[in-house]
Amino acid sequence: MKPRMALLTTIIFGAAALRLLPHAPNFDPITALALFGGAQIEDRRWAFVLPLAAMLLSDLLIGFHPLMPVIYLTFALVVWMGISLRRRLKPLPVAGAALGAATLFFVVSNFAEWTLGMLYPRTVEGLIACYIAAIPFFGNTIGGALFYSAALFGGLALAQKRFPQIAPESRLAAR
Repeated sequence: MKPRMALLTTIIFGAAALRLLPHAPNFDPITALALFGGAQIEDRRWAFVLPLAAMLLSDLLIGFHPLMPVIYLTFALVVWMGISLRRRLKPLPVAGAALGAATLFFVVSNFAEWTLGMLYPRTVEGLIACYIAAIPFFGNTIGGALFYSAALFGGLALAQKRFPQIAPESRLAAR
């Protein structure tokens, strides 16, 4: 395995392991690591496989719930967002993508809870109640996405300055 890929794999699985530590609900690295994997892993297949595999591994320890297929599909979309971010890896676009990914997760996961869950009636009022109840978690999702995106993207940028051999191959070829 090439040094860059080994580092990215370690970062992604390390970030996923942070889910096992106590944290505020939804203040976790999953959104950021899906975005990071999509943006940083050059091979598109591995860009999807590694973040989702890391999430699956941590979920094996945390546990599953009936909405997991929807959650995994949502994070696959976040990986795709990361892929579309590749040419704009600056702080503002990364922060915007993190906010967009957190919002996507909020909208999709709560719609799925309303549609498939048992907590809310399947009425407009039930949908509104579902989203209102999720607002405190949304704040944590945004905070986690921004914090961990800054840590992952910023940490890698600093490491690439210190160790140019871990820069993307496309950037090395341009030198």
